[in-house]
Amino acid sequence: MTPDAIQHYTPEAWEKICRRCGKCCLIKLEDADSGEIYYTNVVCRYFDEEKMCCTVYDKRCELVPTCLKLTPQNVDKLRWMPKTCAYRELFEKNPSPIKTTIKGRVVSESHVPEEELEDHIVEWEDL
Repeated sequence: MTPDAIQHYTPEAWEKICRRCGKCCLIKLEDADSGEIYYTNVVCRYFDEEKMCCTVYDKRCELVPTCLKLTPQNVDKLRWMPKTCAYRELFEKNPSPIKTTIKGRVVSESHVPEEELEDHIVEWEDL
């Protein structure tokens, strides 16, 4: 799919692309020197692991200033998007055979002090 074709998705069609894997809701850490991104097994406090969705979806960017709304205009610029994200796969035309979720593998950020986030860095194959 070309970037121009992606730009023509309706908001409703765009939302339906999501597989609800939850990987974009993982807390990520960035190395200040190298810029490298590290994923943790800590998920946003507003993520409902049973329903695999955000409980405050419409207000997520207000309540969590670091939360970014994925759009056809920015999906190609977000280098931290997991390689198995449906949006990234669509843009890169590179579907992954791995279709997993974070269900059963995470802990809510409300249970992890910020100073302990580094202890939760993971290297899952499906990120």
